[in-house]
Amino acid sequence: MSEVNYDLVVIGAGPGGYPTAIRAAQLGLKVACVEKEKLGGVCLNWGCIPSKALIKSAELANKVRHAEDFGLKVGGLEVDYPAVIKRSRKVSKKFEKGVGFLFKKYGVTRISGTATLQSPTTVHVASADGEQMLVAKNVVVATGAHARSFPGIEPDGVRVLTPREAIVGTEMPKSVPVLGSGAIGVEFAYFWNAMGVEVTVVEGLGEIVPREDPEAAAVLRKALGKQGISFELGRFVKSVVNNGDDCTITLTDDTVLTSELCLVALGIAPNTTGLGLEEAGVRLDRGFVDIDDAGRTGVPGLWAIGDCTTKGGLAHTATAQGHVAAELIAGHHAIPVDYSRIPSCTYCQPQIASVGLTEAQATAAGKSFKVGSFPFQVNGRAVGSGQPEGFVKVLIDNEYGEILGAHIVGGEATEMIAEFTLAMSSESTADVLLNTVHAHPTASEVMYEAVANALGVSVHM
Repeated sequence: MSEVNYDLVVIGAGPGGYPTAIRAAQLGLKVACVEKEKLGGVCLNWGCIPSKALIKSAELANKVRHAEDFGLKVGGLEVDYPAVIKRSRKVSKKFEKGVGFLFKKYGVTRISGTATLQSPTTVHVASADGEQMLVAKNVVVATGAHARSFPGIEPDGVRVLTPREAIVGTEMPKSVPVLGSGAIGVEFAYFWNAMGVEVTVVEGLGEIVPREDPEAAAVLRKALGKQGISFELGRFVKSVVNNGDDCTITLTDDTVLTSELCLVALGIAPNTTGLGLEEAGVRLDRGFVDIDDAGRTGVPGLWAIGDCTTKGGLAHTATAQGHVAAELIAGHHAIPVDYSRIPSCTYCQPQIASVGLTEAQATAAGKSFKVGSFPFQVNGRAVGSGQPEGFVKVLIDNEYGEILGAHIVGGEATEMIAEFTLAMSSESTADVLLNTVHAHPTASEVMYEAVANALGVSVHM
């Protein structure tokens, strides 16, 4: 068996793994990245990127349906579902090739195969071409996660689907219950509904997107309801049965839903089984790798980042963790990831985005704060664009004017949240935002207005 030495071996080429490998190579390290599937991981191939392409098709479909609201008359809308899926696959393919190009540009060795740790710094790789042993000074585990399942709710890839199967299916279903109302579930619900599918979202808790601000979540639910999506809230799923021609979903109150397909979007489970982590001395929490804020596992030379860790769950978190790990491995100074300032985004329409604390969390933490909010229906750009739904809410510390959290539900929420994230990361106060001139007319003015409302100086409300 061949043996090759590296400064760094990265296991996994998703949004955490491939930036880690590239940055480490840029810093002069000899780097190999092991990936058993496609470069870019789930995010680029079956998640973040293709789903946003699908959502853009959904947005356009809804705009065409309401074109007369803008004084435009068009013919009836016809959805070519296979073409919609084909476009999203084309977008993913482009970016997968882009990662390969960057690997070549910066000298990252790409290794196809399945990796197993033989020690904290020794990686065995098995592939169709044979086996090899990689010896490294450092190893970064970035193996990601897969769709979580529960007893009685096991995806079969035929009628009971995970997002991975759903995002590549070229046959449009007539009806789909979506189990789970997190970002993935809500985004699929929005997409399918816009394509003309009958969609029901099932959520065990009392409100959708339960990690978001309750008021923002309620606005989103009502907006999606107006679009035609149904909701079953406060009831968990007891079982899902593939009957051959359809699916039967039984809820905990014995409500029965029958549909052509069913999507399971109930969270993620880490890809750590059989990797050799526990044998290497790594602590696992429900299968997730326990790490510090810099990605260290506590085992010298062994690091972990992204969805396989206790601090993962978002692609941009994985990327940030990877940059920190690469800098530290190369002997550079790096600021650990501040997990209190990671933005969260859901890309349906209206969009919902947040950063920092909710009101309930701030109260539980004993914070003294004021709340300001401002609706998009008073903003000229939002109304003129046909996106008057939603609002911006900001939480401001009473003593220092620090921004504790921000919550946006509206047409451009996922783009706008960056301003609050930057303000929190740079420790800007509310006064700084209040004295920042926002271009008019823009939707971003609502952020300024929410801060002004909190400070009692708003002139538009």
